[in-house]
Amino acid sequence: MQNNEQGFEIRPEQRQSWGSIAMVWAGGMICVPCLMVGGVLSSGGLSLWEIIVSILIGYGLICAYMICIGMQACDTGLPVSVLAESALGRQGARFIISTLIAIACIGWFGIQSATCGGAFASMLSSMLGKGAPGAVMVAVCSIVWGVIMLVTACAGFKGLKWLNYIAVPLLVIVCLYGLIAGFARNNGGAALSAYAPAQSAGVVFGVSMTVASFALGGVISADYCRFAKSRADVVKSSLVGVIPAGLFMLLMGAVMSIVTGQYDISAILASLGVPVFGLIALVLATWTTNVTNAYSGGLALSNLLGLDEKKFKITTGIAGGVGTLLAAFGLLGAFQGFLSLMSALIPPLAGVLIADYWIIRRGDKTRVIRKDGFAAAGVVAFLVGALAACITGGTFASFPALASVGFLNMPFFVGPVNGIVLSLAVYVVLAKLTKVEA
Repeated sequence: MQNNEQGFEIRPEQRQSWGSIAMVWAGGMICVPCLMVGGVLSSGGLSLWEIIVSILIGYGLICAYMICIGMQACDTGLPVSVLAESALGRQGARFIISTLIAIACIGWFGIQSATCGGAFASMLSSMLGKGAPGAVMVAVCSIVWGVIMLVTACAGFKGLKWLNYIAVPLLVIVCLYGLIAGFARNNGGAALSAYAPAQSAGVVFGVSMTVASFALGGVISADYCRFAKSRADVVKSSLVGVIPAGLFMLLMGAVMSIVTGQYDISAILASLGVPVFGLIALVLATWTTNVTNAYSGGLALSNLLGLDEKKFKITTGIAGGVGTLLAAFGLLGAFQGFLSLMSALIPPLAGVLIADYWIIRRGDKTRVIRKDGFAAAGVVAFLVGALAACITGGTFASFPALASVGFLNMPFFVGPVNGIVLSLAVYVVLAKLTKVEA
């Protein structure tokens, strides 16, 4: 590896078993957003078989590029922000990756703050005997919990990881309870048997939504897979860690949504008559995840703005503050549009990284070159792939101001797949034309 800096070499004793890495991925899949995405699939009118097929194809696609990037990281020992410098250049990697992470983390922070606020508002309304909470009450609760999560992220909370050990298993128990309650109280068996939506958004829609649920995780898999002992361990940890847990959580969300007729997980649990401890579990689960969103978003903004990492509290405050405002102004209602945006913007980055390492550099870590500035071939290929994914994946149709612009909405095949393939092809062509050093 040329122009390599010190500090990224992985020592033998730092290598982890594939099982421990798989547990990291499984833990990341057992979360509130996955339940919500499952609800979106059913609200899109997909049949149960279409939902299952969409999940398997979507996570299969993520695992495919996740494995390619993970093996690169395992070979080189580099995190994704450094690994990308070979294809995008130091500044290109910094701006593109930091921007994507910031958008994703701020968006998820807002969505989860709104979910947490909705759950808390439901608890308060139930305790006060007032029925369903009003929009103002939900907005206020979303702001309050957004601030609590933000303060926790900025100030640090040493007990948070222990809280996470409680919240994740409790969330699984609550979901299982909610499923049982749905069948017992809402005649869920009959609802499932009678579930035959008149119009389905289709498997392509389902695949795009599934990809969006873990698109960023697939790209930043390098940060964890660089500790794998071998390429084979990257494959095993990705497949075992992502697909079973993802299938379980999305199906859980989909079935509960079918039984209740809505995909807002806090509203679902409230309508199923889940006790207060269930909504508390939801609050805890969103809290532990959202602190990470605020922190990661803050670091991404610091990197994007060229600030010292010591000032992360300021940028974390900005990231969390923006997310909290989005929550208060109804970001949860734009959840599907946000997912569509994530499924379009992130996968093309994987296409560029894969093309650079596996095609141009033939999978040889000694050919990797860390470049300064912006690498035109990589940046252009990413932008072309991202635009194609947006246009063919229906991303612009999710935004009212752009929905009627014909040339921005030309559905074709699967948007994320189109983006990956096109960014990969464009990079290979441009790399040859500009004689990228290999």
